[in-house]
Amino acid sequence: MRSSNIAEDRPEMAARFVAPLAVSMGDPAGIGPEIIAKAWAERGANDLPPFFAVGDARAVAAVWDGPVVPILDPAEANDAFARGLPVLGVDDGGHISPGYPDVDGARCALHSLEVAAGLARSDAASALVTGPVSKAQLYQIGFSYPGQTEFVAERCGVSRENAVMMLAGPSLRVVPITTHVALDLVSSMLSIDLIVAKGRATARGLQKNFGIERPRLAFAGFNPHAGEGGAIGREEIDCIIPAIAQLRDEGIDASGPFAADTMFHARARSQYDAAVCCYHDQALIPLKTLHFDEGVNFTLGLPIVRTSPDHGTAFGIAGKNVAHPGAMIAAIRMAGDATERRAARLL
Repeated sequence: MRSSNIAEDRPEMAARFVAPLAVSMGDPAGIGPEIIAKAWAERGANDLPPFFAVGDARAVAAVWDGPVVPILDPAEANDAFARGLPVLGVDDGGHISPGYPDVDGARCALHSLEVAAGLARSDAASALVTGPVSKAQLYQIGFSYPGQTEFVAERCGVSRENAVMMLAGPSLRVVPITTHVALDLVSSMLSIDLIVAKGRATARGLQKNFGIERPRLAFAGFNPHAGEGGAIGREEIDCIIPAIAQLRDEGIDASGPFAADTMFHARARSQYDAAVCCYHDQALIPLKTLHFDEGVNFTLGLPIVRTSPDHGTAFGIAGKNVAHPGAMIAAIRMAGDATERRAARLL
């Protein structure tokens, strides 16, 4: 990775910096294998650090005719990276057909995620990048987590409240306080403690992974016009305002709550480092509108670096060679950059 100066200055830490990134393929019937392969093909133009894919190599062969180098150990990936896409094989024995998901593919996706997360947790890989999965398919095999974020958090020994899903693009970072839940449940889930926990984790994560020493957090209101002083709901008064006050008392630069419809134009975005939103779509609609092809899901609050492209499996275009690798490239690059920043803070 791009940390040779650090490795030279601290030889005892060098192994941490040369370890490649682990990229789980996600659902083998989705676009994960294709965008990982295309990311490798565009590695030089995008200055990507060495990485290896974890999954069924047949899924790559089904959608790409470029070079693949099978590996048995992550330590082989750096040398293999110049010759082809290194793949640490996970074969669950199912038939792979791009665009046609099934439970065998879900098992393979889960197995790939487990292996890749374990390698990152043990420092055999310097970071974890996760390909897109189908939660509907995973639920059919007993997957009991809202998403990969919560699964990885548990594997790292971190509570769901302290693992924060941040979506990041070139001009905007957003954090949803609640994620994959029905909209009519959001109000009952909001609490001072939850908002404070998410705010703390966001501030620490921006310092640790993005090098922002004093992060500025802007909180969105839950109701239209941020509640109009209680005229359009009390969530701001009862939960959000007290949470912001507590965060400010702790020295965190937190402001709001602001009307969500005024927070995402260019001038507003220049005033904060992350927008903390109440629910999934409040955060993800502006992010995907601005940065659909380069949005990254970054999990804050973990002992490892974990990123993911901010899009789904796109089964409808899988195998047609039209999937855009921009978000996967951005996720790999962001993971490499965050790993370097974390290492620099240890010096």
